[in-house]
Amino acid sequence: MTAITLIGYGEVGRILAEDLVPHGHAVSVYDLKLETEAGNPLREHAARNGVRLAASHAEAARGAELVVSAVTASQAVPVAEAAASGLMPGAFFLDFNSASPGAKIRAGAIVNAAGARYVEGAVMTSIPPYRIKVPLLLGGPDAAALQPVLAGLGFAARVASAKLGVASATKMCRSVMIKGLEAMVIESFTTARHYGVEDAVIASLRETFPGVDWEKQAAYFFQRVIEHGRRRSEEVREVAETVREAGLEAWSAAGTAERQAWVADLADAALFGPKGTPEFARSADWRVEADRILNKVNPR
Repeated sequence: MTAITLIGYGEVGRILAEDLVPHGHAVSVYDLKLETEAGNPLREHAARNGVRLAASHAEAARGAELVVSAVTASQAVPVAEAAASGLMPGAFFLDFNSASPGAKIRAGAIVNAAGARYVEGAVMTSIPPYRIKVPLLLGGPDAAALQPVLAGLGFAARVASAKLGVASATKMCRSVMIKGLEAMVIESFTTARHYGVEDAVIASLRETFPGVDWEKQAAYFFQRVIEHGRRRSEEVREVAETVREAGLEAWSAAGTAERQAWVADLADAALFGPKGTPEFARSADWRVEADRILNKVNPR
């Protein structure tokens, strides 16, 4: 049995808990939402799955052999700071967050100064289909020591580099493309829908990229951004910072972050409107969501 702490009990944290507890591991969690009414679903999930709730970052980390930080990208360094006083000497601190190489290096310095072992983790694709076996790149001087521990827990992790920042740079550069495609498809297809030319646009794209099912891909992109745009926009802001750390202006990444946040704002307004009924819903047809967006920005 391994004592594991999850800091962040969102989608990623809950999936990891569900996959770890049945194998006898002692899992503790802390999430800022646990201090508010918004944490009620998290408390219910923890009760159903045999997860211990902690009252703070440091309390959650205390006694854990492995601490996994899976919060929003902007909180990677603050979480390392908040958890540091509770870290056990020699414990592993796995930073799952989609933060820039610079942020990972800063977080690593904090954790290592506390006597623990910091390892960056770069999640290379969407977690839900793979769950704990999502492809994971590890980085840092202690990555090679952590890899067999994670393998024993069921993770599909491999070492990218003993140099901190390499694994994160790999993920961030990939995200320039992936998150950028999401934003571009939403912008292009919604605009095309407004002008009534979506079928012509998709036909042209099929000719240029015959291997892509644009109808299916668009439906997936719309739903991922509608459901997770807030978190994704924060991640892409870290992507933009990664680009700046390389000495480039982050024109594409910065625009992608704004588009993702814009969709998240629309989804939030729809989901939490006066009627309390969701106006955005999962649909296999991206046109349904595009029409909802157009109705929001061009109300009749």
